[in-house]
Amino acid sequence: MDVIIYHNPACGTSRNTLALIRNAGVEPHIVEYLKTPPSRAMIAGLVARMGITLREVIREKGTPFADLGLGDLSVTDEALLDAIEKHPVLLNRPIVVAPNGVRLCRPSEEVIDLLPPQRGPFVKEDGERIVDKAGRRIASA
Repeated sequence: MDVIIYHNPACGTSRNTLALIRNAGVEPHIVEYLKTPPSRAMIAGLVARMGITLREVIREKGTPFADLGLGDLSVTDEALLDAIEKHPVLLNRPIVVAPNGVRLCRPSEEVIDLLPPQRGPFVKEDGERIVDKAGRRIASA
């Protein structure tokens, strides 16, 4: 199975998503998007394939979002793409591309539906169990 993850190794959600991909027996292509930012066309294509708006992949926390005035709803998609191109940290992560779809995996367990069955239990870095011993997703409370 060919899977790509747009990954930030400093992000716990991104690390958990990568670990879930590997727990399904898949070794993904890892794109550290802060080092190798996707092109404007790639970002627009990913957003279209996810069926969401560009605003939904913009990250506010820990970014220049407020300083750039991106909270103003009159800011166009072209201007948002300009901002992401100049400041890749504005692109929320992780984004996973798999044969079963493309998804912003926040929370990390969003990736499970894109993958083959999990091969065993999985516990997030924060201790939350999300996959049981049989590889089944544990229902969240």
